[in-house]
Amino acid sequence: MKTKLTPFSRILIALVIGTGLFFGVKMIIPTPKVDPATGLDTNDQEKVMTIGVVTWGGYAGGQYFNEGFKASKNSRFFKDYGILVEFKLIDDFNASREAFKAGKVDLLWQTADAFPTEVNGLKEFNPKIVFQTDWSRGGDAVVVRRGIASVADLKGKKIAVAPMTPSHTFLLSLFKAGELNIKDVQIIEVASAIDAADLFKKQQVDAAVVWSPDDQACVEGVEGSKILISTKTAKNIIADIFYAKDEYIQSHKEELRKLIEGWMIGASEINSNEDNKKKAAQILADGLGQPVDFCLNAINNARLCTAGDNINFFNLNGTFDGVSGEDLYNTMTVEYQKVGVVNGVVPSWRTIAYVDGVKALKLSGPTHLAENSSSFAPIKEDHKNVAAISTKKVTISFATGAYTLDENSKYVIDKEFVDIAKGFSGARIRIEGNTDNVGSVAPNKSLSKKRAQSVADYLITAHNFDKNRIVVIGNGPDKPVDDNKTEDGRSKNRRTDFELIPE
Repeated sequence: MKTKLTPFSRILIALVIGTGLFFGVKMIIPTPKVDPATGLDTNDQEKVMTIGVVTWGGYAGGQYFNEGFKASKNSRFFKDYGILVEFKLIDDFNASREAFKAGKVDLLWQTADAFPTEVNGLKEFNPKIVFQTDWSRGGDAVVVRRGIASVADLKGKKIAVAPMTPSHTFLLSLFKAGELNIKDVQIIEVASAIDAADLFKKQQVDAAVVWSPDDQACVEGVEGSKILISTKTAKNIIADIFYAKDEYIQSHKEELRKLIEGWMIGASEINSNEDNKKKAAQILADGLGQPVDFCLNAINNARLCTAGDNINFFNLNGTFDGVSGEDLYNTMTVEYQKVGVVNGVVPSWRTIAYVDGVKALKLSGPTHLAENSSSFAPIKEDHKNVAAISTKKVTISFATGAYTLDENSKYVIDKEFVDIAKGFSGARIRIEGNTDNVGSVAPNKSLSKKRAQSVADYLITAHNFDKNRIVVIGNGPDKPVDDNKTEDGRSKNRRTDFELIPE
């Protein structure tokens, strides 16, 4: 005989069964373990945005805003934006790329100038540049032994450099400014700038492209050596960026917007306050395992980019006349193709730049503005005779006795020199007008100076160069580069020399 259950009995049985199921499931699925230091539990790990970095001070904006390298619910990224961010230190270049391909890091560092060297190798992932973190401002340098005073003096010398890296970019840019070809020197390939410094200190090479503070260690370790030039002068050559797979970008647009905004706030706070910079140096010291002084120097060797800098980098207003990311990418694509590092066609800038994250920034106020262009003190008499770092000889045609630039001459200046001047924006420019020996010396000197001045005036009016940056000299026939006895020789002597000289 079936027993009929009362409504109360049914409720009681349901409660007993439900309680049993609850505690049974709880026994099967343990409570997530929480890390007391970060507030993260095991389920949070899947939500972490992982960023691959190297030992470099230019990423300080993000690491400072994150208040450390580890993902943490105590960080400002989580408190202000609800995202978890982790910085993963991978100094080995190849290992970092393998980690990116395997999905172990979501964003990875590179520089806009060197991106053409690897973008085709990553094409299956459709990588895109997401934002700019910094400009190198002293972090990269060319050290040279005694007796080398200019780019021209490097001819025939042994130079240690890590190929297809920002160091390589720096060297090629220097050659372009000084009319050297890669075939004019002996390139000693090394794995990193650290190895380049090691070879220089062992005096196995005549010059090396190194990182700071290895540049000072090289100078101290090799008697008579010096820093030929660094990115304190070549201010707009090396621009650090982060890139991500397009698939990741499309599924994390809002998280990337928050990352960029927080990072830009961090950079602006460090740029505008020394105490914040010291705090950032301590965070880097803990994350990189380096002394605080080393990290403070590393931060000072970079321009931490703000929201305004990023707007300029991507030229989002369409009016920026400085060095943009597209300028660097396109210029160095050509230079790397010349030396055989890049083969074939690389993707256009438009297809590899993701601008939505920067476009969405709503940051305002003076600390978020782009940096001002370099300014120069008034020219001194010494600037006329100071030794040049590099010389670029350009033939600019003038009608007989004239000193007015025609449209073709302006095109030549734009093509041959303007991008060099913009890249080496911390150097002064000396423009020297030269003639052949036909006619009297005094009128030729006067005419050559007027021609050089017309070039300077064009750079000032058309390209907004600081007038105090440009030194104008008229040599007349006093500095021939060829024999004036032939028409070909005289033609070569009718030239304009663009020289980069120290500030």
